[in-house]
Amino acid sequence: MSQSQPQVQYRDDYQPPHYWIDTLDLDIQLHDSTTEIVAISRVRRNGDHNEPLVLDGEQLELLSVSINGLETTQFEQGAGSLVLPQVPQEFVLTIRNRINPAANTALEGLYKSGAAFCTQCEAQGFRRITYYLDRPDVLARFSTRITADANAYPYLLSNGNRTGQGVLDDGRHWVQWQDPFPKPAYLFALVAGDFDVLRDSYTTQSGRDVSLEIFVDKGNLHRAGHAMDSLKASMRWDEQRCNLEYDLDIYMIVAVDFFNMGAMENKGLNVFNAKFVLADTQTATDNDYLDVERVIGHEYFHNWTGNRVTCRDWFQLSLKEGLTVFRDQEFSSDLGSRTVNRISNVRIMRGPQFAEDAGPMAHPIRPDAVIEMNNFYTLTVYEKGSEVIRMLHTLLGEQAFQAGLALYLQRHDGQAATCDDFVAAMSEASGRDLTRFKRWYGQSGTPVLTVRDEYDAASQCYTLSVHQHTPPTREQPEKLPLHIPLSVALYTEQGEPVSLQLDGKPANAVLDVLESEQTFVFEQVPSRPVPALLQGFSAPVKLDYPYTDEQLALLARVSLDEFIRWDAVQMLINNTVRHNITLLQRHQAPVLPRSLLDVFRCTLEDTGMDRALKAEMLTLPDVNSLLELFEQADIEQLARVRHQLAQELADSLLPAWQQTYEDNLTPEYRIDHHDMARRALKNTALGYLALSGDEQRVAAQYDHADNMTDSLGAMRAAVRGELDCRHRMLSDFEQKWREDGLVLDNWFRLQATAPGADTLSQVRELMQHPTFSLSNPNRVRALIGAFCQGNPEQFHRLDGTGYDLLTEVLIQLNDSNPQVASRLLTPLIQFGRLDDARQSLIRSRLQQLMGLPDLSRDLFEKISKALD
Repeated sequence: MSQSQPQVQYRDDYQPPHYWIDTLDLDIQLHDSTTEIVAISRVRRNGDHNEPLVLDGEQLELLSVSINGLETTQFEQGAGSLVLPQVPQEFVLTIRNRINPAANTALEGLYKSGAAFCTQCEAQGFRRITYYLDRPDVLARFSTRITADANAYPYLLSNGNRTGQGVLDDGRHWVQWQDPFPKPAYLFALVAGDFDVLRDSYTTQSGRDVSLEIFVDKGNLHRAGHAMDSLKASMRWDEQRCNLEYDLDIYMIVAVDFFNMGAMENKGLNVFNAKFVLADTQTATDNDYLDVERVIGHEYFHNWTGNRVTCRDWFQLSLKEGLTVFRDQEFSSDLGSRTVNRISNVRIMRGPQFAEDAGPMAHPIRPDAVIEMNNFYTLTVYEKGSEVIRMLHTLLGEQAFQAGLALYLQRHDGQAATCDDFVAAMSEASGRDLTRFKRWYGQSGTPVLTVRDEYDAASQCYTLSVHQHTPPTREQPEKLPLHIPLSVALYTEQGEPVSLQLDGKPANAVLDVLESEQTFVFEQVPSRPVPALLQGFSAPVKLDYPYTDEQLALLARVSLDEFIRWDAVQMLINNTVRHNITLLQRHQAPVLPRSLLDVFRCTLEDTGMDRALKAEMLTLPDVNSLLELFEQADIEQLARVRHQLAQELADSLLPAWQQTYEDNLTPEYRIDHHDMARRALKNTALGYLALSGDEQRVAAQYDHADNMTDSLGAMRAAVRGELDCRHRMLSDFEQKWREDGLVLDNWFRLQATAPGADTLSQVRELMQHPTFSLSNPNRVRALIGAFCQGNPEQFHRLDGTGYDLLTEVLIQLNDSNPQVASRLLTPLIQFGRLDDARQSLIRSRLQQLMGLPDLSRDLFEKISKALD
């Protein structure tokens, strides 16, 4: 660790900027290693003071500074700043500087992605382009002139509308862009390269024609059609559901190979990881198609919830991200299966997000303190943030929620707002007091709802007693009661729904849990009911209710809420895992309870159930999610119990799996939700058949597959079932797709998550594969990330060699791309539920990393908290 320890920034220390910048005119002369930038800003003082103008800047070669056209030397350069001590009330500031995009391996600011130039400025990347007030509450109107070699870079793109272009005598050309909307620097974008372009148009609800352009690498044009369809569907949905219309003449998407994130919503010019743009039947799975649709929607929806109204400071990040994740979830649900989308969201919450809440980086969705802002692009800010928005939607209803959203956007259009601003608009539009609800924004950790019940047959009253408790976290030892919407239904033991009556009148299914202890007395309940609690996962909490296996089996069969049907099966599986861990610790053989077997059999035989839901109900939770069931657990025991449970379900229901597989074959590949559901169920069945040794069926699917979903479904089944045919499949797949990195990522991922004891050595071998590079975040995530996060049994080997591998990779990435390193670190810092021996091994690796002489802020923040 270097001598100077990174400084903590606190949300409560926020102060408005001393200066505003109203306009910024950029002139960028692109060259690989010597790009020159002229930045002309119109600056004005904010208030009456004599404070210096302090601009942010990193890794910049300053050439000159001018004020009102006169060059000056009255400035000081710091490690990350440019300080001008005496400046006029209003003035024009001109800064000339030089940067080296080709050497920018951190992929922040302006860098090279293959042969193209591109940018990533969120959260604080613009300061790597030029000196500026790089903070989200400084909004300026940008104009950008880009000049580059005409042959190498025929397309020169930036934000807003194209207003001019020309050719120069030296073989270079220029394009001028003007963005009419004020924006913070993090929304600036520039792309220059040679692409294939898919063009289309969209007519808005008011009759305006918008040009749509998607830029992809040469030869990939045939893989951009689904992204274009998804973009138009997003524009249509936002008009119909939220009455929000696009506001520029052109909307552009560029797909690049080297990108730290999934995509970026820069105004009018979205820069995407190619993974979330490129899709065709030969190269993309059904899930890839859905991911493209989801991410295209997410970035488009940011045009209003993030761009037109942005966040005042980075502590308010969930203001734009949590809200926009909720919007993209609703978009996907309206277009596809609402229940399956909900289950997918809940899997993320109950697995990695709950683990984050219980780990050293636990923080509220609006954090209070930060060292490196990139570390707060987390599941808590995004996914839990979306759950907080969903709770507001549940409490207010669709009409009042949309009214609140409209008021928020109208009131703060063109401004940098806060989470408090958003809640205030929701409260005003709905007339609801949301004071207690606002605690969700400032309180970290996962609440636990403990529910107990009593039934009085004489009075026909059924009482639910609800206790809420949020375990202490490092920064917040004391927790306050939250406003928790608890959606409930009651069923008789025969499976009939019971009407809800509270205080002598019909009751809403959503109960307002406001206090630490609360009771709800339901009247006119004819017999002791079975409660369906937390319908639709109405709040991001853990539920503690002593369900019997018989009650869960009933809910899995009769609940009118499909989420509850799935959740009942999950709870049955969880109960089985807990019981079998206990048996294993007593040196007794694990058992498959009749109740769980019967539920699986009934699910397989239910011809009326949606196939996509059926596939979800028949899928076991992964080991990382099961780890959340225990205060401390042995990973090897947990993996063994899960594997034995899967094996017994496979063997005991073999004829049903075979029949399900045959019943869901499709004659041809079509991209529609009905066929996607059939393939999901078919490949779920194939996974169980592979565990029973059905190598012939698995191999036949691979050999005759006409789409990537079925090819990977067969390969996954063969690898997880450790069938001999997996070697031939993996070799054939690698030969066929070795020139396509995005497709080959599936090959890396499958081998990284293989259950065999030799997986670690195989991962080390794959790091030498010609297509693997630590400089490409997609490759790193597919191989190293998949192994460390998706293969807990092999990563957490008791000899510590899995930890050694990750430590070696982190040391290299600490210097080249600390943002990717920080995200890979997660499984090393969430060790609280592991046994003591593994915790000790992990701590020694973290101490090794902490001793690095130039440890990045990204890693320092997480490691120091984990070791504290």
